[in-house]
Amino acid sequence: MRDAVIVDAVRTPIGKGKPGGALSGVHPVDLHAHAIRSLIERTGIDPAVVDDVISGAVGQIGEQSGNTARWAALSAGLPESVPAVTVDRQCGSSQQAIHFAAQGVIAGAYDVVIASGIESMSRIPIGSQTVGKDFLGPGVAARYPEGLVPQGISAELIARRWNLSREQLDAFAAESHRRAATAWAEGRFAAEVAPLKVDAVEVNGDESVRPGTTVEVLAGLKPAFRSDFWQQRFPDLDWRVTAGNSSPINDGSAAVLITSSETAARLGLKPRARLHSFAVVGDDPLYMLTGVIPATRKVLDRAGLTLADIDAFEVNEAFASVVLAWQAETGADLSRVNVNGGATAIGHPLGASGARLMTTLLGVLEQTGGRYGLQTMCEAGGLANATIIERL
Repeated sequence: MRDAVIVDAVRTPIGKGKPGGALSGVHPVDLHAHAIRSLIERTGIDPAVVDDVISGAVGQIGEQSGNTARWAALSAGLPESVPAVTVDRQCGSSQQAIHFAAQGVIAGAYDVVIASGIESMSRIPIGSQTVGKDFLGPGVAARYPEGLVPQGISAELIARRWNLSREQLDAFAAESHRRAATAWAEGRFAAEVAPLKVDAVEVNGDESVRPGTTVEVLAGLKPAFRSDFWQQRFPDLDWRVTAGNSSPINDGSAAVLITSSETAARLGLKPRARLHSFAVVGDDPLYMLTGVIPATRKVLDRAGLTLADIDAFEVNEAFASVVLAWQAETGADLSRVNVNGGATAIGHPLGASGARLMTTLLGVLEQTGGRYGLQTMCEAGGLANATIIERL
């Protein structure tokens, strides 16, 4: 039976997703190409042997439209003969790209695949492809007559349902910044990040990490999603979610090289991890972000493992309330979750985040000597992916 292994993974630094951000001057195709090119250079693989490039992107409009994966592959210098496709599972798009790549290798449809992701939120603002558009249709409106809500309101509903206080959310966020700042200071990100020059300035760090963040500083921030409209609909919400205990808006890209053990041996490549098990679930689209809970249970069942078998977790910090609700339901040890900090500090460049988390998870397992790692990601519409890898 064929397997699927990760040969290597790399990411760009993560920039602030606003005008003037460190990476805002880079076209998303070229930012994406930097991750793909860096992956090819690090592995030394002949790019002509790549069977496909499967990439995630959320804002598939403007500079990220027209099957942006194809243009990134060409910009990276891959031969014209190498195909590429762009997928959209919202924030989990590049994690889904990893699943599709691995499943294709296991099935024998591919031998060598690049799974990657891109999001330039400074150039393609969040919601660009949906704002002002009726993308749900009358059937969904009829099924949910009370209406659905934006993710920030879902995060508030989660905080209320799991009785998560503002203090808990802020403490989690401050710890994320502390861990990320420590990881950078100790050189733990050096192997996973491919710096790049922008206007002759080398960008080599994550721009959203704030080493001086404290609970006291975060306590001074106002609720980010409170408005008269939402207060009327949800009068019992006490509004705990702020910009400080949510992920920021970011630019970034990441890429992962996936093949089989047999192909890796034939090509003289040394795999870093085996892609062990996969799961994807749907969940309540009102709460939207809770799919990570059933996704974790499903992937563990498929793997024949328990929570105690997992040495490191990467749970995307779209909002602190999501991770804390997940922890409350699973009982996971937070000391093993987002060991080097999470998206609250590092950033969340939507379509790139799945591949970024995988890149970081590989590093954490190697730094700690762990065997199994579990990655899960909440996604708009009430979806979630989960992946288990085994360090080799």
